[in-house]
This record gives sequence, structure tokens and C-alpha cells, in this order.
Amino acid sequence: MNGTSNVEREMSADPWECVIVGGGAAGLSAALVLGRARRRILVVDAGEQSNRPAEGIGGLLGHDRRPPDELFRVGRAELSAYPSVVFRAARVAAAVDRGTTFDVELDDGSREPTRTLLLATGMDYELPDIPGVRERWGGSVFHCPFCHGWEVRDRRLGVLDRSDRVVERAVLLRSWSDDVTVYADGPLELDPHDRGRLARAGIAVDERVVAGLRGSGQRLDAIAFDDGSERGCEALLVPSPLRQRSPLAADLGVGVVDPSSPRGPLAVDRMFRTSVPRVYAAGDAAGDALPSVASAVAAGATAGKAIVSDLVAELLEV
Repeated sequence: MNGTSNVEREMSADPWECVIVGGGAAGLSAALVLGRARRRILVVDAGEQSNRPAEGIGGLLGHDRRPPDELFRVGRAELSAYPSVVFRAARVAAAVDRGTTFDVELDDGSREPTRTLLLATGMDYELPDIPGVRERWGGSVFHCPFCHGWEVRDRRLGVLDRSDRVVERAVLLRSWSDDVTVYADGPLELDPHDRGRLARAGIAVDERVVAGLRGSGQRLDAIAFDDGSERGCEALLVPSPLRQRSPLAADLGVGVVDPSSPRGPLAVDRMFRTSVPRVYAAGDAAGDALPSVASAVAAGATAGKAIVSDLVAELLEV
């Protein structure tokens, strides 16, 4: 990628204006805004985006069904037009607040000072511990019907869930198929009203204990139960709580949305500023919006504008 060369960077004692941790949708979107504003920034990316296994991105205008890796490649190519943006394939090992700057340590031992820090580190999905789920993740096993529902429309669909949101998820999935079954993986505690809602929506409930998924390769053909029986199913919606992938936010003392979930989303204001001055967060790692590439792009762009505005305001105060 075009940008400041390593030799030029080593000769400069000036800190970066922003280091973006993460080169997914949010990080690249913020980098584009910052680059177009002629801010000197470093994007550090370890290539660990959670949506890489997906067959395509659903619902992103102009990129609908485009493979995630292709979107990231196109995004990095666009950034090459802005010489103040530098991209580095690495992992951030630590970040230390020095008062007016942060020292960002990379996994190769190098250190990069920066005036601001944008955490676009993403989240990890915690998948159900059921044989066959992980192998089909991002295809016939999915977490978001808005992202993947179109690709599995009119098939035999299932919802693997026994939480208090199971009725909501199952009824929602009826938008994509008339054949929806709840797989409770054991006795399901529902009051008569909720059971009636499922019945009126034509949604079956199977309370047998799930032993695994059956099908060739990534294809799903059936749900297997511990009694040896099976039931036909071609795509499965599963609960998949999100957890912070990186410890950077916790190490810096960034607040979270829900204090009872310290690995949950980071608390941000409407411009994606965190509780720590000069630290911003965008994408799945921040806020309480439903995780999606479209939301991440919007969040990254907003965070980039906030960083530019704050950098300019800081200059005016000098």
C-alpha cells in the first residue's frame, strides 16, 4: 500500500495522529475518512475478522453478497490512494496511555506513538458446543437472519435455542420460510401464551436432546438426537453471544455497556468516543447496535469524523 515508508517513519519523531487497531469494515471505513482529511494514520490489522467464514455479506448496499475477504481487499486498495494512510499486517500487543499520547506496541516488538487510538478490534462469537456447528458456521449455520436469511429462504429452517428469546427468534425466522422448527435441546419452559404464539405461527417445537448436525461437508441435512433419531433441517439459527476479542480496551480502562459483562460491547457516545479521552471504538466491539457490516461501516465513518474534529479542536486550544 502507498504511504509513508518505513525509513521515513523511523526518521520521524512525530506520533501518528491516529492508530486504528483492526482492518475490518469499521477500521477501513474510519481510515478512509481520516485519509481524505489528510490525517497521518496507521492501520494495524491481524486479519481476524469474525465474518471471514461467511459466504457473502448480506444487506450492504453496493456490496450485497460480496465475500468478506473481497470487500476488505477492495477497501485496502481504495486506501492506497491516500498517502497519509499506512497499513501494517500485525497484531497490537499492548497500548499504554502516556498522557498526551499512547504508546502502541506491536507483536514484532516495535512501538508506535499516537495522539489518538481507535479500537476496531471486533468481537468473537461463542458458538454452541454441538458437533457440526463450527464446520458449518457462516453458511448453513448462522446467527443473523437479516445477514443470511435470503440465502436459506424457503428451506427447512431451525432455531437452536431455549432462552427467553427463542419465541422472538423463531417467529422472526418465519419471514424467510414457512417451515421453522425450534430445537430446544431439552425441556423448554414456555408459558401457554408463548406456546400459543409458536403454534399460531406454525412453528414446531422439538425438545429432544441434540447430539449433532448431519450433512455432507458444510451442507446441513438433519439434526441428530441422542436417542439415535434425526429430523430434517437445512439451515440452523443459533445463539452466539459476542465477546471482546482484544484485551486492549480493558487494559486501558475503557468502560463497557453492561458492567456485569466485562467482555461485552464498549460504551461509546453518539460519536463513538469511549470513557477514556482520545480513545474511540467502532464496529461490533462498541455500542449496542445489532452487529452487521453495514452498521460497522457507518460507525467507522462517524468515529473517523469525530477524530478529525477532535484533532482540529485540540490544535485551536494550543
